[in-house]
Amino acid sequence: MTTSRVFVGRLAGRGVFDPVGDRIGKVRDVLVVFRASGAPRVVGLIVEIPGKRRVFVPISRVTSIGSGQVITTGLINVRRFEQRGGETRMIAELIGREVHLGATRPGEPAAQARIEDAAIERSRTGEWLVSELFVKLHRAATPFARAESRIVQWSDVRLPSATPGSHSAELLIQTLVDLKPVDLAEALLELQQPRMLEVIGELSDDRVADALEEMTEHDQLALLALLPQERTADIFDRMEPDDAADLIAALPTATGIELLDLMEPEEAEDVRRLLEYDADTAGGLMSPSPIVLSGESSVAEGLAMIRRAEIPPAMASAVYVTNPPYETPTGEYLGMAHFQRMLRFPPHERLSALIDTEIEAVSVHSSAAEVSRRLASYDLVAMPVVDDQGRLVGVVTVDDVLDHLLPDDWRHADDESDTHSAFGSPAQKGRAL
Repeated sequence: MTTSRVFVGRLAGRGVFDPVGDRIGKVRDVLVVFRASGAPRVVGLIVEIPGKRRVFVPISRVTSIGSGQVITTGLINVRRFEQRGGETRMIAELIGREVHLGATRPGEPAAQARIEDAAIERSRTGEWLVSELFVKLHRAATPFARAESRIVQWSDVRLPSATPGSHSAELLIQTLVDLKPVDLAEALLELQQPRMLEVIGELSDDRVADALEEMTEHDQLALLALLPQERTADIFDRMEPDDAADLIAALPTATGIELLDLMEPEEAEDVRRLLEYDADTAGGLMSPSPIVLSGESSVAEGLAMIRRAEIPPAMASAVYVTNPPYETPTGEYLGMAHFQRMLRFPPHERLSALIDTEIEAVSVHSSAAEVSRRLASYDLVAMPVVDDQGRLVGVVTVDDVLDHLLPDDWRHADDESDTHSAFGSPAQKGRAL
């Protein structure tokens, strides 16, 4: 059933369907343009289609909008969404803004408020307009001890001419929580710099670290330049050590040293060890935190270790057996126990009975090309790395090698016509409405 009014907060994440009921994607935001007089006009929806691609759906191709679903004509341009000048994303940029609220009740003074949600409504002429706002008044604006929330007409508010320094990012973050790191990184980079910093300020260090690892070095450095060093160090603590080492190596030497001093000692030590090796060697590519067990450990223990949710799939392909100690650099490296091989043995079997000793570990000094050849030759997704004393010091995974061998702009290879700059929108192009 079509509704004449719907709040954007309820619309976010709802399904988008074609006329026969096939799902096209889900709503990520609503795009509006401000006018000299009257309420902002809705020009279209930002829809996420399969493949996590965000596309623009003109409002003219939307036949029905409800709180539960959106129906379109089925004609969708799959070109990646690019925001143009004069356009505003309601969730990403409008909701959370401070507004001046005129007196809406007899004897009440004007007040300051913050937009918590906004409703769009179809007018008699068929246009979709921003009609109402759900706002929260600041405590100082009312005689009550708590902040008051209310629904007001768009005509009752006035946006400040300058963007305020602090907005609520709660609703925007709700639309980002289910994104994979690569999609979160892209969503963050689509935001204007002030809004992006607000969102990053609300995200956990883990989530920011995940997103940072998926950005180009150019965008990584541009973002880090805007963050306090203490927050940067906290984020580095949550990053994979090899990714953190690559970033620190790209920073000015003095800055890198300061960040290492601010990091947790154990995390900083892993990064320092990686910085000792050239970037295009096994030592420079490896992760220093493989799953290491003794030969006396059981298959059940090995499977329990690789079952942990925080272990990346490539790293979970095998456990590595060494003499003590079992933290890198370990004692003498003995061999690896493959995940599939462990599944073929009873849970009580010792790992020493099934380790693969035929696959030799690579040296920390081996080139990236040599590591890739070894991975391909043995059909592996991870290769153990040892130092000159035969101690296990890390593991190089196939994604580490791919990240090194692929061109810097490989993440945008499907958008060859796009030109990106740090925190700027892609080059503006025409878009049919």
